[in-house]
Amino acid sequence: MRVEQVRGSTVEAWHDVHVAVVDRAGKLVAQAGDPGLVTFWRSAAKPFQALPLAADGVLERFGITTEELALCCASHSSEPQHVAIVRDLLRKIQCSERDLLCGPHAPLSESVARDYASRGVRLTAIHSNCSGKHAGMLALARHHAWPTAFYTRVEHPVQQRCLEEVSRWTDLPQHEIRTAVDGCGVVCYGLPLRKMALAYARLAIADFGLRIADSQGEGQIRNPQSAIVQSMLRHPELIAGTGRPCTDLMRAHPGRVLVKVGAEGVYCALLVGEGLGVALKVPDGHGVAAALALAAVLEELGMRPRPASLGPRPNVNTRGETVGELRVNGGLGE
Repeated sequence: MRVEQVRGSTVEAWHDVHVAVVDRAGKLVAQAGDPGLVTFWRSAAKPFQALPLAADGVLERFGITTEELALCCASHSSEPQHVAIVRDLLRKIQCSERDLLCGPHAPLSESVARDYASRGVRLTAIHSNCSGKHAGMLALARHHAWPTAFYTRVEHPVQQRCLEEVSRWTDLPQHEIRTAVDGCGVVCYGLPLRKMALAYARLAIADFGLRIADSQGEGQIRNPQSAIVQSMLRHPELIAGTGRPCTDLMRAHPGRVLVKVGAEGVYCALLVGEGLGVALKVPDGHGVAAALALAAVLEELGMRPRPASLGPRPNVNTRGETVGELRVNGGLGE
């Protein structure tokens, strides 16, 4: 499987794609390329870094809402609603933007970035696409009375607790998980694609009959993944943002698929009803190619139709002429 850049009738560039599709028992049911490829999970690990909030009683302690939990799992576009929800969460846990240790960057949404630049908005740590994850980590520290200073360091109890959860969901011993520093400063994890897919497949055992704190009141959660899956499925607009692939795919198939981007060509997904986890990597890190490939994989697995925004992408020259396209070639094997 690869994503090809076609000019005229000639393929002038291509992006290889590696995919693992795994069921809840850990069986590899479909693949492309090398499903055992080891790479960094990057932001696609966020739902599992947020799981301690549900497992340790942090949600109940601070009355964290589904919107706030969704932002803890998100790579958001820095839209005003995203920033406002993270600020609400920080207030609940008696922290401020100064406690966030993620650096600022331009919004992942080009339209939001243009708007903020035109209005002279000063970007701070709360505009980072990872500010929700960092706020969640601060909430975990507050709950356990751990220090909030230096919560990003690998030896900090927050990062050790997150590593413990990643190990549990991937069935990998902690010493077999490679660790490094992510783009936002916290720990990231290197592991095989099929183990990432397994973790997402196991989220499918969530109990959807119960609520976490929201505008309708509070409910008890029998298992922690219920809260994670519920919040992400309920608020696809918070997981990424307007016009971005995660949000578009989840909106196209409400309640049926959960999608999470990582950096450098990584995507993961859960097919809720089928109990299948998907992990995908484009080794050259091409984000658009990875998004198109994921949409094609999900379509092959029954998520039809794919959003129009994730079909073959025209290659337009400076005269406005369509001279080719970026397209997916090939599919999954068993």
